[in-house]
Amino acid sequence: MPGFTNSEYSFQTRIVGPLGLILFVFLLSANSFGQASKNPPAASAPAATPHPKLIGYFPQWGLYNQPQYTVRNLIPARSPESPMLDQVNYAQAFVNDRRCSIADPNADLNYTFPAAQSVDGRADDPAKPFRGNLHQLQLLKQRYPNLRILISLEGRSTSFAEDALPENREAFVRSCVDLFVKGNLAPGISAPNLFDGIDVDWEYPHQPDAENFKALLLELRRQMDAVRPGLTLSIAVGPSPHMYPGTDLAVIGSIVDQVGLMTYDFSGPWSETTGFIAPLTAAPDYDGGTVDRTVTAYRTAGVSPAKLLMGVPFYGYGWRLVPEQSKGLLQEGQAIRGDRPYSYIETLAAKSTLYRDPLSQTPWLFDGDAFWTYDDPVSIRHKAAYALDHQLGGLMIWELGEDNISATLLHAAHDGLHPIGNGRPATAYSIPETTRPTTTPITR
Repeated sequence: MPGFTNSEYSFQTRIVGPLGLILFVFLLSANSFGQASKNPPAASAPAATPHPKLIGYFPQWGLYNQPQYTVRNLIPARSPESPMLDQVNYAQAFVNDRRCSIADPNADLNYTFPAAQSVDGRADDPAKPFRGNLHQLQLLKQRYPNLRILISLEGRSTSFAEDALPENREAFVRSCVDLFVKGNLAPGISAPNLFDGIDVDWEYPHQPDAENFKALLLELRRQMDAVRPGLTLSIAVGPSPHMYPGTDLAVIGSIVDQVGLMTYDFSGPWSETTGFIAPLTAAPDYDGGTVDRTVTAYRTAGVSPAKLLMGVPFYGYGWRLVPEQSKGLLQEGQAIRGDRPYSYIETLAAKSTLYRDPLSQTPWLFDGDAFWTYDDPVSIRHKAAYALDHQLGGLMIWELGEDNISATLLHAAHDGLHPIGNGRPATAYSIPETTRPTTTPITR
């Protein structure tokens, strides 16, 4: 999920490192989760809608990718009259020096898009001050008035902790609201209705930060409501409530509108053993993390399922020098550094065998040497069915630019949440109690 690409924040928050991984696995394997608080919050968020939402993070840095990923890519080729997404979380704005700031002025405000890359098919006027991704998002919103757009606040945990201190909190929030809600983006650039809310990605509040975390969200709610009632306040959270010591998640869940679960990176290149990046479920004796265990944990902690968004990765991880036992699954190997987008991983299928865990529908590729874990259209539709069956708030994609040019994964997520006739999927999701997963090649 939210990772930094600017040189100021060159680290990736998805890569937790060896010590972080040990804590991560410990937290996910805990047998008990926090109890819901009986104390009511000082303020409450608007009631969550029961309609499952499809939310995607748009990468600010997509402008620098090859090929480029631009706002125009959000216009569906098969049905350009309506978007597949209900909400776009624009990643990212920076949190530093006790204020919110534009993370990349070139990408956000200055880049001059040619006609072929512009939402309205007209080239940007270089003489006009408002250009870049944010201007393209403004055009997208004019095209799709019901599409909601949030700004994602990202920064170091220490920066958030400083911003949330009582002596800094009100001024910090005021800077965020002035910049993104009131739309005072830069001198001479005003876009007061561009953003419909704020997404907070604080990874992660420590125990001494717990009360300030709650107070920061309350202050955001107060100031946002004062400007425009009905704005969305969301947070991105780790895969276990135990990652928030001292935090009453039932109270937090009542303040915010959405709780985005970062249900991915359950396995990755920090481990010498292959595994699944984001399995929906697993056999009862499996000691790793799963999406279902995360959802259950947050529901047990008192967060309404209607506010929970299941995180879905559009990227994957690989290992080399993997032995052939168990088709490469749960075997030692040499980790391939960094992640790879789905657009790359799908090209490997021609020289690899596709396997699938029948319990979770999780795919993997193995060619006798290299192992790749990722999500594909089948596993994503299976996750969408789970979200519908468990009445979750919807799916949250990290991130849109890692799909292929045909938006195959995005289409799968949308179609899974919107089955034909708006009824339930033909094969509604359920969790077998005793079924042990097996590994069976998929016939192509």
